[in-house]
Amino acid sequence: QVQLVQSGGGLVQAGDSLSLSCVAIGLTVSSYAMGWFRQATGKEREFVASISRERGNTRYADSVNGRFTISRDNAKNTVDLKMNSLKSEDTAVYYCAATRGYSNLWSQFAYEFWGLGTQVTVSS
Repeated sequence: QVQLVQSGGGLVQAGDSLSLSCVAIGLTVSSYAMGWFRQATGKEREFVASISRERGNTRYADSVNGRFTISRDNAKNTVDLKMNSLKSEDTAVYYCAATRGYSNLWSQFAYEFWGLGTQVTVSS
């Protein structure tokens, strides 16, 4: 049974940094493309970042490019999201996701497995 167990998150001030972690159980992160998505209250779930399987190519939403970094630790079987220079508009529930696919990693519909989500709140 696959589980994506998320940790991190919380309440921070604008301009602060925060890291999210996603531990995979029942799958090997190096063999899956991994993504982070977020959903703010009253809004659609949106793409944040992805890292492809095997080669580890990364992609970011324009809104977070240059501030957020997605990384994979094969030894720990985790995928992390390092968030710098946080803004109030980054406030959302963040979700980790995994797929065996190679394409459309910006789309939530490409992903097979999801974490339960973790709240990130940025106060201004």
